[in-house]
Amino acid sequence: MRFLSRRLVMPNDLNYANALFGGRALEWIDEEAAIYAICQLETNFLVTKHIGEISFESPAVQGDIVEFGLATKSVGRTSITVTCLVRNKATKKTICYADDIVFVQVDPETKTPVPHGKTLEMLENQTRDEIRSLNIES
Repeated sequence: MRFLSRRLVMPNDLNYANALFGGRALEWIDEEAAIYAICQLETNFLVTKHIGEISFESPAVQGDIVEFGLATKSVGRTSITVTCLVRNKATKKTICYADDIVFVQVDPETKTPVPHGKTLEMLENQTRDEIRSLNIES
């Protein structure tokens, strides 16, 4: 799993208990997972179809930096399924885990599913090439 993005927990992200509001965490997960899927499939024409199990493990509070780890779980003909782990940057404690986030590529005009032409192997090679071009380790 690669940790690709971070956010600072601000006062307007908190619930009544002064912890990160679950709805805000889900909003961030959907956005981060969508960006990841868009980069993987190299298209902006994706919609969220499904978000599976979501597990909240520990709270985040104002001032915490949370980071989002994302990985491709599977690839279908028109879809990509990703997993997202949200953790505290400083402590590495898991805040939230979202599994089976499914995005489907759609035709921009008809909004109906269309094949994306990618395989899991192609995406793994694409990621390796990208990491190599950036001269960073995975």
